[in-house]
Amino acid sequence: MAVMVAIAAVLFVPRVALAQVKVIMSGGFAAAYQQLLPQFERKTGITVTTASGASQGKGPNTIRAQLQRGVPADVVILSREGLGDLVAAGKIVAGTAVDLAQTPIGVSVTAGMPKPDISTVQAFVQALLRTRSIALPGSTTGIYLTTVLFPRLGIAGKVTVHITARGSESTAMVADGGADIAIQPVSELAHVAGLDFVGTIPSEVQYISVFTAAIVSGSKELEASRRLIAFLASEDALVAIRSSGMEPPAAHHSAR
Repeated sequence: MAVMVAIAAVLFVPRVALAQVKVIMSGGFAAAYQQLLPQFERKTGITVTTASGASQGKGPNTIRAQLQRGVPADVVILSREGLGDLVAAGKIVAGTAVDLAQTPIGVSVTAGMPKPDISTVQAFVQALLRTRSIALPGSTTGIYLTTVLFPRLGIAGKVTVHITARGSESTAMVADGGADIAIQPVSELAHVAGLDFVGTIPSEVQYISVFTAAIVSGSKELEASRRLIAFLASEDALVAIRSSGMEPPAAHHSAR
């Protein structure tokens, strides 16, 4: 009788509660996600496994490269620009993309070092020209800085730049003294040991990164994936989003 009761209990557990959702995400939303995931799993009974990859850039571990070589995933969380690449490649279920949060570009220095003045564009330029070296991630914001902003400011080729595959690598380089300044999304700089946060770059040259979640084409866990994305975009997520240096998105965006 006990065995029959146990079997019956398993049979009546909702399918979604037994789901295992596989997520691949970039670093920009990671701090908020790590706070929110245990709450989601307790609330729903859905198990989530998480891997990481850059939103954009080169190399074998970008999210796009992982999906192209068949790494299993149900949900991706990455910059809106990176999502656009995946939509173009046919890797995203149409209409499932939801903006989760946004964050500006900020600056941090090695802990204990003087904080440069970056309050104006001119001061920001002078701070970069005076520094020994700058660490940047090779993903979305790093692409903006190296291909758009530095040429626009006239400092391309005049500053020493170390480009890393991931934001966590550039912050580690600065924390270890291998570079003086890290410039990347504020959400990747907040609460990083070994760094002192300086502030955001001037509004005239600012770039707002929007991080978006979407379901990967071929996912067998559509309902559980939708529940995860809805939770990450809900009011329950706001405290974690704000504490990680992000804000709710200005407007929701859906992939077509």
